[in-house]
Amino acid sequence: MKKFLFWILKIAGWKIDEHVPVGVEKCVVVVGPHTSNWDFIIGRIAFAKYGVNAKFLIKKDLFFPPLGWMLKAMGGLPVDRKQKNNLTEIAVNLFDEYKDLYLVFTPEGTRSYNPKWKKGFYYIAIKANVPIYIAYMDYSRKIGGFERLFTPTGDVEKDIADIKTILSQYKGKYPEKGIY
Repeated sequence: MKKFLFWILKIAGWKIDEHVPVGVEKCVVVVGPHTSNWDFIIGRIAFAKYGVNAKFLIKKDLFFPPLGWMLKAMGGLPVDRKQKNNLTEIAVNLFDEYKDLYLVFTPEGTRSYNPKWKKGFYYIAIKANVPIYIAYMDYSRKIGGFERLFTPTGDVEKDIADIKTILSQYKGKYPEKGIY
């Protein structure tokens, strides 16, 4: 199945960056720009190619058969966003549950333009004491992958501004929705 999916990406003209994450068992992955549902599919294939255990927090409402089964198989973890719960604690506990874990976030929190990023990914990385891996999707060049490892300093505003600067060089499927 993996070979078929890689072949589909290749036929569509996509390449996966050869910069393979090395020596990182656990991290928060921040991916951008996120402007299309296709980002998830392409990204999921890329994570399979890299051979990393990528997990995604996805709203619980989508976990109905057969979609829910597929989402779980692809690394989806259901979260109830309607209930008051501490998602940071839930996510931090995931790092204790798994030997290796790449917990993936799209910081815009939407596929529409959003200059005010959600900061949960950052607080999770700090609290779990794991680095942040910056990953990208660039539709203009049809390439995606891992950009670089980023160690949070504790200065959330500066660090998020730095991550936005790094990701600003890449274009989403709908560039006007992913302006940083």
